[in-house]
Amino acid sequence: MSLRPLPAKAPASLLREAKPLKALFGEARRLDRLQQLVESQLQPAAREYCRVASWREGTLLLIVTDGHWATRLRYQQRRLQRQLQGMEEFRDLSRILFKVQPPETPRHKPGPAPELSVRAADNLQETARGITDPRLKAALERLASHARPAVDD
Repeated sequence: MSLRPLPAKAPASLLREAKPLKALFGEARRLDRLQQLVESQLQPAAREYCRVASWREGTLLLIVTDGHWATRLRYQQRRLQRQLQGMEEFRDLSRILFKVQPPETPRHKPGPAPELSVRAADNLQETARGITDPRLKAALERLASHARPAVDD
């Protein structure tokens, strides 16, 4: 008994047929529209730091990726709220919450590999000569081959 894969469907048909995907896609479009409206009321410099996270029950939650801009936006909160309440989508807006959430940075930033001195390479070669395990011996020799020759001044 073999399993046959289902035939591939076009993305547009998946969005029309699959209810969870359709709902998710609709919510993404709604948040994108709200983002555009909020950005239209923000200073141009603040736009890249502010994202609409949610809008429900009269509360607009904005994620701000920089603490400095979060503070500035809190000072401008009343003005921003009044301007947004003038729009049909935000007519029931009763409060705006700001949450500071810095962008994730990689935990380990890979840098250049440390350089292997000629002296260290000689020590590895010498050690490899005394090793009987062929795999370990080969690994030490490969490692020693990465030494950079000394530069003459």
